Amino acid sequence: MKLGLMKTCLIATTALLMLGTAAQAQGVRENYEPVTDEMLLNPPAEEWLMWRGNYANQGYSELDQINKDNVAGLQLAWAWPMADVGIQETAPLVHDGVMFLQTNNNIVEALDAKTGDRIWQYRHVLPELPAAWGYQLNQARRQKNSIALYGDKVILTTVDAKIVVLNAADGTVAWEKQVLDYQVGYSYTIGPLIVKDKIISAISGCSIAGTAGGCFILAHDANTGEELWRFNTIDDPNNPAQQESWGEVPAENRWGGTPWATGAYDPETNVTFWGVGMPGPYAELIRGSGDGSVLYTNSTLALDADTGELKWYYQHLPRDNWDLDSPFERILVSQEVDGKMANMVVSVPGKNGIAFGLDRDTGKYLWSKETVQQNVVTGIDPDGTVHINEDLISTAVGEAHLICTSVSGGKLWMAGSYSPKTQTFFVPLTEACNTVAPTQTEFTAGNAVGAVKFGPRVLPEGITEAGLVQALSVSPTEGDSKWQARSRPSMTSSLLATAGDLVFGGDAGRFVKAWDQETGEVLWEQRLNAPIGGYPMTYELDGEQYLVIPTGYSNAASSISSAFPEIPLPTGTGNSIFVFKLPAAK
Repeated sequence: MKLGLMKTCLIATTALLMLGTAAQAQGVRENYEPVTDEMLLNPPAEEWLMWRGNYANQGYSELDQINKDNVAGLQLAWAWPMADVGIQETAPLVHDGVMFLQTNNNIVEALDAKTGDRIWQYRHVLPELPAAWGYQLNQARRQKNSIALYGDKVILTTVDAKIVVLNAADGTVAWEKQVLDYQVGYSYTIGPLIVKDKIISAISGCSIAGTAGGCFILAHDANTGEELWRFNTIDDPNNPAQQESWGEVPAENRWGGTPWATGAYDPETNVTFWGVGMPGPYAELIRGSGDGSVLYTNSTLALDADTGELKWYYQHLPRDNWDLDSPFERILVSQEVDGKMANMVVSVPGKNGIAFGLDRDTGKYLWSKETVQQNVVTGIDPDGTVHINEDLISTAVGEAHLICTSVSGGKLWMAGSYSPKTQTFFVPLTEACNTVAPTQTEFTAGNAVGAVKFGPRVLPEGITEAGLVQALSVSPTEGDSKWQARSRPSMTSSLLATAGDLVFGGDAGRFVKAWDQETGEVLWEQRLNAPIGGYPMTYELDGEQYLVIPTGYSNAASSISSAFPEIPLPTGTGNSIFVFKLPAAK
């Protein structure tokens, strides 16, 4: 697809400020092709329409022009500095020759995907918050995949808890809706899933003092913004077991349960799958829940996409005392076995690094596999019941225990990828431990209710390399280790698998790498300006395949950088994207 004529008109800065709702760089993408439901159901291989490429969240591309035989020849085509500083967790999208790039503080840009020239920019005007609201202010600087494409619109979720719908042609606001109250702490840090004229997303900020009582997955009408349904992840009156799991803690005194990653969707069953994070306060000694499992924290939820009705749930880590939350991407996998389709949800959902396979239709536990060193889960029964190490639960304020993995170890927000071609699941991981001790903490506006003290992040005994890429061969009966690729610095980016038999990703040492899907051998690497970050992706334009690599400041790098002190991190953020392609044929 060719990029149409772009009109450019310059408007004075003073005029931009008068807009009130946003500051715009003025340009128009003529004849933009709308994104249809059919495109979302069957995304064109040459485009990247969703944060993980498809409804199944697989992070996989059918493109194979760049492959293991020629990847060593990749060259830089163009690069772009992002519009703001902050934690770099961006997920670029490409449609109809346009790259849509979101960054921190809810800035959205449209770029010519062939040349890197900017077409337009939207800057969301954020409210001024008190400097003392540290945790809430930080939410604005950690935006993950906060946009989606639908029709002729770009749909943005914001840190002040709004849905903002932009015209894809020029970045102007079509409409916006205030969903929840940002003044008590609610925000969006992840983007929406678009399903049949519905915007389905999840709110965060649920560990902030003012947001007790609920964290929500919500659906809104994509045309009007009308709320269609909401599901409370920590208060389900329809499930007595869920209520009992919090012990004597009433719903209005519960925190946590944030869905920190955008869900997957199965169009065959019309079910959407979401991961849910840790409870708050982190220590049961402070939250008062006793030995209850505190549902639906650290769980996978299967919800009817039309109604929000709960179909099933599975809890990966009950009774979490250490902020080892399990909210990360759920990947949908279908495999034919003996003439029948096996439909699974596969994930390394949380920081303890344990991989799980679940039956997608029932939530039945199929298998699990440990990846990194951890000491919190002692075993998982054949029926899926998870047992924790109760010796690591503090019974007094200040009582510390060494926990592996750490709050910034194991599996973090960086997403894994699944290759249907090789039936392999690739996961970026970090080896790490830290001490955890409960504290008596005053809960204040705009700040988290964690109520624990974390010690320094350290490597587990006997391990010298923080970074790990784990390849798991996936079937309905097991996730078996295929290969491991270890590195001294921690992994800092999501992974991308392609039909070219490659896996792309990178680390805190600023190296982007391409691994052979079958062997784990590094076939190409390039050192860039900052830790590799966000969500690498690929697209094709005018017969050429492009590889997009985000870089920039990363909590995943800084939190354990003391474990590899000989690899200094940049002093600046360096938030950018680098776009590579093969040299033109001669």
